[in-house]
Amino acid sequence: MRKIKLENDAVYHVYNRGLDKTDLFRDGADYLKFVKGIHYLNDINFKPEEIGSQERYQGLALEKSEHREELVDILAWCLMSNHYHLVLRQKIEKGIAKFMQRLGTGYTMYINTKYKRSGHVFQGTFKARIIESNEYFQHVTRYLHLNPLDIYDFGWKERGVKNIEASIKFISQYPWSSLNEYLNTNISYQLTSPSFKELLFTDKPSEYNEFLKEWMTNGLPNNFHTFQG
Repeated sequence: MRKIKLENDAVYHVYNRGLDKTDLFRDGADYLKFVKGIHYLNDINFKPEEIGSQERYQGLALEKSEHREELVDILAWCLMSNHYHLVLRQKIEKGIAKFMQRLGTGYTMYINTKYKRSGHVFQGTFKARIIESNEYFQHVTRYLHLNPLDIYDFGWKERGVKNIEASIKFISQYPWSSLNEYLNTNISYQLTSPSFKELLFTDKPSEYNEFLKEWMTNGLPNNFHTFQG
């Protein structure tokens, strides 16, 4: 049983990792499949049989539909090789549970078929923590968007980064997070709802960059180490 009830209009940090910390994403096609799943499975009118439609999952473009009714608002996201983070706002009753069940099932089917394996892919069911204030939302999104620094400068969470400007460039070019949507740069696809801006302190990329640099300089606060995948 989940320890918290997922309420409509509430915002949650949702995350999970690969079984036994194994990689969820082995190549770009795997990342893209999950990104496409986040978009297409977030629709009340989605038909389960469409999950096998390969045409829909080709390329970067995301089809938009006038008849789309979303289960959740996507407010932030980041995919790492062995785990993912999503910030979701539930729009309908059991919207997050239904969305995550679709996403988990669909991606498990994809991985098992592609890599000729069977069984679980994720480490149990997804984890969820409620985000009860705009300030905490800002800190969670900052944590998500800095996560890819583990690839570029491992150990930064304890001591800070070695090169601030190079690190900003790296995460700004990382393709598997919502940072580019926040900064309005190099956007290949738009997953986040425009409503994320109402929870931020700024809509200026330069100010958000400075916000990121605070943790890059000093390392990660202790209370955020619990989210590591």
